[in-house]
Amino acid sequence: MVSTVPFPRRPPDAVRPDDTVRHWYENELGWATVPGTPVGLLTGLRFDVLEAPAEAGYAALRHLGPGSPVAVRGDRMRLFVAAGSAEELPGLLDWLEWGSLTLDIGATGAGGRVEAPLPPGLARGAHGVPGEAGGGTRAGAAARGAAEGGGADQGRAAGSQGAAVWLRPPEPGCEVESSLPTLSALGGGGGGAPDLVRLVETMASECHRIRLRRGCAQPLAFS
Repeated sequence: MVSTVPFPRRPPDAVRPDDTVRHWYENELGWATVPGTPVGLLTGLRFDVLEAPAEAGYAALRHLGPGSPVAVRGDRMRLFVAAGSAEELPGLLDWLEWGSLTLDIGATGAGGRVEAPLPPGLARGAHGVPGEAGGGTRAGAAARGAAEGGGADQGRAAGSQGAAVWLRPPEPGCEVESSLPTLSALGGGGGGAPDLVRLVETMASECHRIRLRRGCAQPLAFS
């Protein structure tokens, strides 16, 4: 006898989470991504990235314009700055007389990559699937609360999910370059762009304070 029971349907191919993230960056923002998982953003073309302890980053937010993208991951903050800034950072620290100290400030520029923060509204569930609710949304909300209230504990909570999240996301359809901190803004010559010098000076000062505080907290060694 011929069975009248229909064969089970094959589910349609699911959209991979990384495809959704990559589409947002490439199509909505026009940012270059690099192959791999998680999705990476190519630096040195439209922007470079400075990275520092979140505490130092929060102190420096006042030097940024409202459109300057900022992300957090764990206890680290990533500030998007003008392309070429990574190469300028060592000389700038020397000029600011911070060059002789080891400061916890990193920079990623030409030829580098950074992990792409989850686009606003997306969340990672237990299997890393984007959704309307979950870890990424809670982390983003905590990060925004930390930015508004300046709370270090909230900042740590924002990055506790492990993935990078936007604290101040870029706006689709807007040219990001005009909002990025740049060295050319020193003396008002940057066309309204934030001043990279003030940003780095504040971050360096805060990193030095963190370093001194941690040194004082260590127990003394007695012989």
